Amino acid sequence: MAKRTAKAAKAQEDNREFFLALDQIEKEKGIKKEYMLEKITQALVSAYKRDHEGAGDNITVLTDEAKGAIRMIIKRDVVETVDDPNTEISLEEAREVLPNVQLGDVVSREIKTKNFGRIAAQTARQVIIQGIREAERGMVFDEFTSKTQEILTGVVTRVDPRTGAASLKIGSGSETTEALLTPGEQVRGEVCREGDRLKVYVVDVRRSTRGPQVLISRTHFGLVKRLFELEVPEIFDGTVEIRSIAREAGSRTKMAVWSNDPEVDPIGACVGTRGARVSAIVEELKGEKVDIIKYSEDPAEYIAAALSPADVISVTTLSDGKCCRVVVPDDQLSLAIGKEGQNARLAAKLTGYKIDIKPASAPEEPEEEAGEALPEADLLEADDAVMDGEPAEAVEPAEEEAEAGDDPEA
Repeated sequence: MAKRTAKAAKAQEDNREFFLALDQIEKEKGIKKEYMLEKITQALVSAYKRDHEGAGDNITVLTDEAKGAIRMIIKRDVVETVDDPNTEISLEEAREVLPNVQLGDVVSREIKTKNFGRIAAQTARQVIIQGIREAERGMVFDEFTSKTQEILTGVVTRVDPRTGAASLKIGSGSETTEALLTPGEQVRGEVCREGDRLKVYVVDVRRSTRGPQVLISRTHFGLVKRLFELEVPEIFDGTVEIRSIAREAGSRTKMAVWSNDPEVDPIGACVGTRGARVSAIVEELKGEKVDIIKYSEDPAEYIAAALSPADVISVTTLSDGKCCRVVVPDDQLSLAIGKEGQNARLAAKLTGYKIDIKPASAPEEPEEEAGEALPEADLLEADDAVMDGEPAEAVEPAEEEAEAGDDPEA
């Protein structure tokens, strides 16, 4: 009797330590105790079925945290002739334990988990470990899903010397994961080294067999938008709005801003005192030039501003509504076009208009003829829709004009 009491006390103590371990896991890893108990229940059932192939859904695991008890119960039907010992028990055998039992009754018996075989115990262990991994992956996925379209700071842990792809460790605390910054999402000419800290834009988070896959970018226009939100309080609180962004990463960005308060200058708010705010962003973008213009509901005024720093004489919207002709002074033609057509291309992306740039000395064609006369080869298709606009196009000038001059710095 004394031995049985000592064994019962030892088992109860072990169970209490078991529940304390679950509390520790919940505290350190954030995995709920209820989730772990569910996985442990599955593990015990799987372990029993590993040694008893015919066992079905007649196994129950009972847990009582207050008493520190974990019991595994198997229920079997009382029958005259036993066909499956895992689900049935003979009347004679049942009456050895319960003298008053009758045919058709269901009897329960506690299973001692210490009697599990080595393979069954390993099965239970694997189920529990897998449950912990799934919970950790789920928490990481939820954590980074909430940070989609936000900026995170990552530390470069490895750079593939063959492809140039950089692995970054992002996140903090227990919610950290590895993200891959592919060469296509890196700014051209930017060199990543192990240990570097980089601000990256979270494009999307996907589930994969190896855990959550975080897609990050340094070239996305959203990176510029979020940097301005962090640096400019007027954008963060909604006084100033970013209406559109056109970006060629590593080279130049054009951004259209608008103020909801007539007393607040949107461009001045973004530039900051002596250019402090925009300079901090340019430094983070490794010297990328940033043109900030004022958004306007008037297409002509908006397009003229988008072509800055070039001066514009006139803007004429053509018949289809998404094309326009812009006339600039002869000495401003190369400035309006930009190096390799970049200024005109970014202006087209920003505004959503096809832009045909003409010098003041060139004769203008009538609007009806101009709409038909625009050759297909003279239009530069915009690469992507900017913000919520549609893909835009810009007219590429003659080759000798496109190579003349470069843009001044922002």
